[in-house]
Amino acid sequence: MTYCLGIKVASGLVAIADRRLTSGSEVSSNRKISVHEVENHSLFIMTSGLRSVRDKAITYFKEVLSEQDRSFNKLYKAVNAFGEQVKRVALEDKTSIVASGLNFNLNAIVGGQLEDDEEHKLFMLYPEGNWVEVDQGSPFKIIGNSGYGKPLLFRNLSYESSMADALKIGFLAFDATRVSANDVDYPLDVVIYPKNSFHMTEYRLEKEDMDEISHQWSALLGNSVRKVPTYWMDPIFEKVKAAQR
Repeated sequence: MTYCLGIKVASGLVAIADRRLTSGSEVSSNRKISVHEVENHSLFIMTSGLRSVRDKAITYFKEVLSEQDRSFNKLYKAVNAFGEQVKRVALEDKTSIVASGLNFNLNAIVGGQLEDDEEHKLFMLYPEGNWVEVDQGSPFKIIGNSGYGKPLLFRNLSYESSMADALKIGFLAFDATRVSANDVDYPLDVVIYPKNSFHMTEYRLEKEDMDEISHQWSALLGNSVRKVPTYWMDPIFEKVKAAQR
């Protein structure tokens, strides 16, 4: 399984991707985010799904970039090109993959800004090669193991959040997933893209880097639970006591 999170806020983009790969009882580590930059062309791609499908689609797309990069002046055009490579891989491999009992399940989050984009963009691309653009109303997308981190993101993240807050909330959403599922874990790759900068900063977080933050967050959650008012529970337990008399 995978945990890849893309966030779009007013000031830029934040991308977070774990590296854990699980195949049966075998666990390994591999990068799930790739960054592509040429002058005023900056984009990243995060993927979830079968590694063989991902690697093939990314390889094909890199070849397209090297040959046609100048023709992509807006990010959606690059996303279309990547979608075409996903469909190409589907034509080549989907039948045999499905016949072996597996799913052709490549999902991707693509973010960045090209020279004629008015602002930074974030897209979610599906296995069929079609996509949706992330807007201000719901400024994030998760692919992979998405259920555990969403509540925190929905409650705390907005389009007006700073990139620092977006990274903090994004990490806490990852942490909630990590402690709830054994198929998501460190190392964690982070990419930060400030609006109109045409430069992405990459950083890797290891478990030992974040253990203290994770423990502090657990303690804060425990204290918050104890501070939640209990008056609404009184009628329930009064009824319990009455039944025991």
